[in-house]
Amino acid sequence: MKRTLSFSERRPAALVVTGTCLVAATYGLVRLAYGLFLPDVSASLDLSDRLAGWTSSAASLSYCVGALLGLGADRAPRLVVAGALATGAVGSAGMALAPDRGWFAALAVLGSAGAGLASPGLVGLVDRVVPAADRPRAQAVVNSGTGPGLVAAGVLALVLLPDWRLGFAVSAGLTVLAGAGVLLVAGRGATYAAAASGPAAVRRTAPPVGRLREGRGESWRFVVALAAPAVGALGLGAASAAVWTYGRTLLVAEGAGATGSTVGWIAIGVGGALTVVTAGVLGALRPQVAWGATVLAVAAVLAVLAVAARQLPVAVGACAVFGWAFVAATSALIAWAAEVRPERAAAGTALLFVTLVLGQAVGSAVVGEIAARADLAVGFGVAAGTAALAAAAGLRGRRARG
Repeated sequence: MKRTLSFSERRPAALVVTGTCLVAATYGLVRLAYGLFLPDVSASLDLSDRLAGWTSSAASLSYCVGALLGLGADRAPRLVVAGALATGAVGSAGMALAPDRGWFAALAVLGSAGAGLASPGLVGLVDRVVPAADRPRAQAVVNSGTGPGLVAAGVLALVLLPDWRLGFAVSAGLTVLAGAGVLLVAGRGATYAAAASGPAAVRRTAPPVGRLREGRGESWRFVVALAAPAVGALGLGAASAAVWTYGRTLLVAEGAGATGSTVGWIAIGVGGALTVVTAGVLGALRPQVAWGATVLAVAAVLAVLAVAARQLPVAVGACAVFGWAFVAATSALIAWAAEVRPERAAAGTALLFVTLVLGQAVGSAVVGEIAARADLAVGFGVAAGTAALAAAAGLRGRRARG
């Protein structure tokens, strides 16, 4: 009896740890590692900037499909997480084995779906397992896993490049381990946090019969309530695509070399990991305020990279700020969704992340076209302006809430 109780008490912390590892794997080691390894993949498989951009756009759409499937995370979060494990691991292993650019592109698209499934699945599990008072911080910590994942990917790159194939193979193995850990910790049982929280909690997580019967008016109100954060997410996605797809490519083009550009990528991961330190401060702010501040920081970083990427210390520092600002902004999106519709936090998160990555799909293609027709730095300048506009959505959302 004591042993079961002890495990029950440790379960929330264990879920946060394993969930953070799964985000690190599906985002940092699979989906976003595409941009990290892109210069070496391009040299090996003859992947042009334009084709790389369109592949990244297709991968973003695949992420969106995964996130939309994750809308059922409030009912079956373990199944959604299992899907994240399967698609992330198979996609990454397939990229490692791809014989040509066609197969590589197709498997990069598949692997990206794993991250789309992971986010709503983990939001649903945290919502079930972690006590209500601890959920906001738990969600922010799990979401910050992107940072450690980027650091791990960067370290792999430093050790293994130009052998990008082995890098993706290792990523596949780590994705399997992280996903299995989450499924093991979550278990098969009912809602643990709800079971200890009385009738109100049971009602909160009961089978959503009422949701299945909700009318068109209620669905429309749900969409309208998310309009402001969705507009902001679309803009942030389009702007951030410049870094995620072409950040290392820009640094290499500006003379950073393989090592210097990889250090810049690691700096993004370190910055993302530091959001754990600032989670308490940002969590105390209204989500709209946290959103505005962090997205403005993204805009400033993109402007710096557009004009000063040749100065490596400046570029590395900018990359660190970008990692912190982007991950913190996505945590603000999760909090924003929970504030707007707390009873549908997982669904709201999925919709906002879909919108963000749709923006990345557009941004990757646009920046790739700008690079092909003009210059990559020009594309970063356009992305900076887009991020500044996205930050304004927080002000709009604040007024609407008021």
